[in-house]
Amino acid sequence: MIHLKTQQEIDWMKEGGKILSEVVDELLPSIEPGMTTNEIDIRAEKMIQARGAQSSFKRVKGYRWTTCLPVNEQTVHTPPSERKLKKGDVLTVDIGVYHHALHTDYATTFVVGEEGDAKTQAFLKKGKNTLEAALKKVKTGERLGTISGYIEQEMTGAGYFILKELTGHGIGKELHEDPYVPNYLDEPVEKTYKIQPGLTIAVEIIYSMGTGQIKYEPNVEWSIITKDRSLSACFEHSIAVEEEKTFILA
Repeated sequence: MIHLKTQQEIDWMKEGGKILSEVVDELLPSIEPGMTTNEIDIRAEKMIQARGAQSSFKRVKGYRWTTCLPVNEQTVHTPPSERKLKKGDVLTVDIGVYHHALHTDYATTFVVGEEGDAKTQAFLKKGKNTLEAALKKVKTGERLGTISGYIEQEMTGAGYFILKELTGHGIGKELHEDPYVPNYLDEPVEKTYKIQPGLTIAVEIIYSMGTGQIKYEPNVEWSIITKDRSLSACFEHSIAVEEEKTFILA
């Protein structure tokens, strides 16, 4: 069941999204080689609390951390640890804020300590640019399938692989709500959900350089990796659809 938000709820989510954006803007420049992912998580928690909000991810049953911090072949849900980041590692920072009993969620992927080689730069740039273009298509009256089909076309056309078991999602009272927002088209566009004002979703492009298959990482709880251990990335924004426009929450 899709929970369309009231204007008041959207306004509260805008507040939460502003907090999340501020945290990301402060956190990302502080990440450097030699840091452990636990250190990043502790910083993120302090930044969220300092702004009077709470961690979204800690509200997930059994998850004890503020962030998910996948590195290289790790795709999603990798918890912080004593792993030290090395120059050239490809790090995803996935983080959420809970404010006024509503969630916002955000993720980005970048190379630690340097720009990365041309192949890695192209890989990351494609996901980031595709997400930005896809968000412009999210508007009242459009079908969700249009967004899914666009992402699939762009990413597979560039030679990358959509991780089909991992999708975007509705967001708000729960961190993950209906509707799911796949990064591929699995049915005719006209049968997919017709976007209405009040819809709040997290569009989340999760993809890899070498395979569309995933598996759970051995001996690391929660963590999912690419089956062939090829490079993976994730770009995510939470957005709210209003009558006249779509607002990027975080």
